[in-house]
Amino acid sequence: MSKKADITVLSESRLAPYAASYATSRGRRHKEDEHRYRYFYQRDRERIIHTTAFRRLEYKTQVFVNHEGDYYRTRLTHTIEVSQIARTIARALSLNEDLTEAIALAHDLGHTPFGHSGEETLDRLMKDCGGFDHNIQSLRVVDVLEQRYPDFEGLNLTFEVREGIVRHNSSFDNPPVKEEFACSPMPTLEAQVVDLSDEIAYYSHDIDDGLRSRILSEQAISELEICKSVNFNVKGQDSYTQSEQKRYQLAKGIINAFVSDLVDNTNTRISKFNISTYEKARQCPEKIVQFSAPINRQRAELRDFLFENFYRHYRVMRMANKAKFFIEKLFELYCDNPVLLPGIYAKKAMDQALRRAVICDYIAGMTDRYALDEYKKLFQPYERV
Repeated sequence: MSKKADITVLSESRLAPYAASYATSRGRRHKEDEHRYRYFYQRDRERIIHTTAFRRLEYKTQVFVNHEGDYYRTRLTHTIEVSQIARTIARALSLNEDLTEAIALAHDLGHTPFGHSGEETLDRLMKDCGGFDHNIQSLRVVDVLEQRYPDFEGLNLTFEVREGIVRHNSSFDNPPVKEEFACSPMPTLEAQVVDLSDEIAYYSHDIDDGLRSRILSEQAISELEICKSVNFNVKGQDSYTQSEQKRYQLAKGIINAFVSDLVDNTNTRISKFNISTYEKARQCPEKIVQFSAPINRQRAELRDFLFENFYRHYRVMRMANKAKFFIEKLFELYCDNPVLLPGIYAKKAMDQALRRAVICDYIAGMTDRYALDEYKKLFQPYERV
């Protein structure tokens, strides 16, 4: 038996019968020879990590714009945290960790600069062209925009990874299901894990960033039900160290509470719905990976608290408002003067029918810093171009 065959047997033996196995994959759109010792979900993960779009996440907004401080989360650190949480849950449920991680690392590749305010602006500007959704844009990134192989466009990822990207669903995301991926009522359990890992990550780290920025107070947060069970066992010798430790313990406690409940409740639901095969998981009329009712109530309370006290705080809203202005002005200028676009984008934008879509791709791929620099170069007369 070959080394790869040995690894296959070992990998498959660790998976639950309802997990996405290598044998059940619908494969790639373009046929490729498989690697000697890396499986296709592993290769997908590594292809995603090496993309330009993945590197750009370092300078894309999570809540705070990059220049507001090095210690706040960015879209990249958020993605890494989602991946870590998703791997933990997948392993606990005996799901396919490689598939889970690949979906987690790719789920935000299509995000615009300046977070959801950037997405809302592009959606409005593209209203007559089908709108804009960052999940669909993430799929476009891996299917078309990343040009790395001579024989096909994009990364040629497996169906299951692409499906997990475009069907990503959370409190912030509810995209329409594209016809290609409407073959089953539900995506893989691995994709469902990523959906809720995304929420767990941003709830915990947004509490942390909110406290660090002093927008949120410990007193207000301590009233939340999810926070009352967290053990603040800190031993710092000074107030700064104690504050650091408290934030860490709080984020850790929220993650642990959500993850533990999600694993336990999902196992209960697997038994309840008799999910004994991969196909049964896909054909189930509702999602299997879900929180329990008590944790869902705590989750809703935490979400409402963050919206009211953090996401809608004047410091966050002021930057979001400026971001909408920057993106709208850049979009309008490029539409009127496509020659201002660089290289291949300018050439493609000369086609009037493609212009708005090309400009949308270009702006969506910008980092916060690059978008601000472009605005200064194009609108401030004394800025060097």
